[in-house]
Amino acid sequence: MNDKTGSTEAIRFVVAGGTGSIGRAVVRELCDRGHRVSVMVRPESLQSARTSFEDESVEVLAADFDDPPAITAVLGGEAPVIAISCLASRSGAPVDAQRVDYAANSHFLDAVQRAGARRFVLLSAICVQRPHLAFQHAKLRFESELAAAPIDYTIIRPTAFFKSLSGQVKRVAAGKPFLLFGDGTLTRCKPISDADLARFIVERATDPDAVGKVLPIGGPGPAISLKDQGAMLFALTGQPPRYRSISPRMFDVAARVLSLGAPFSGWFAEKAEYARIAKYYATQSMLLIDPDASWFSVAHCQYNR
Repeated sequence: MNDKTGSTEAIRFVVAGGTGSIGRAVVRELCDRGHRVSVMVRPESLQSARTSFEDESVEVLAADFDDPPAITAVLGGEAPVIAISCLASRSGAPVDAQRVDYAANSHFLDAVQRAGARRFVLLSAICVQRPHLAFQHAKLRFESELAAAPIDYTIIRPTAFFKSLSGQVKRVAAGKPFLLFGDGTLTRCKPISDADLARFIVERATDPDAVGKVLPIGGPGPAISLKDQGAMLFALTGQPPRYRSISPRMFDVAARVLSLGAPFSGWFAEKAEYARIAKYYATQSMLLIDPDASWFSVAHCQYNR
């Protein structure tokens, strides 16, 4: 378990959020390394999760994430050595953020500690460096709780994912313009693939030097702007470059208008938060702000092994 590049010893892991895009990649990486993997899901997701993992030797367990003793009970008599949480709210709305990004993670942490786990690895996000949104505050609240808990921990903060481009792939392939915010150079990121991020998470999970660390991680190469991403898609599809600009100010207007109805309707409050989320991603780069030079490269935002 002390191998910095991933132990060859079979370890029992329990993964929450294992049916999501990154969680699924983490489970696959663990299985490829010969570890014993239990995936924790909500009862209503049990059947679909079993179908998802039917080709791999994965134990799928179901428990209510609002009930830590129930989670502990279904883990059985053998304690998981390491817990990994890839739990994240899908919408980012305040209610969803509180329920998933904070509460579900908190209950999962409580449960695995009761079960005897020795390590907890959390998948967070780089954007919590500039917390303006409900889901970012919820993630930070849990990060603080985890750091104060009597368990070894590692927090992973990835920058951006290649899947963020997926919404525009069909547009560009169909000859439609690539959508930009402003001139397309307002933000930059270093996208990382699901598989590369999963490999990083799994390797850090058994690395003693990663205990108590908050680790940002990005993909290789220079940071790229939204316009750079569009150019890549045009080159891949063979389509002539065509762009359409959208002003980020439109999200400010939408948020203000929708906020007027927020005191009277949860629907308006949720939609106003979506507008704020859109403005955030349209104007904030997903890059490391204040790296620890002994662990990270400012230029590449990658873990220095």
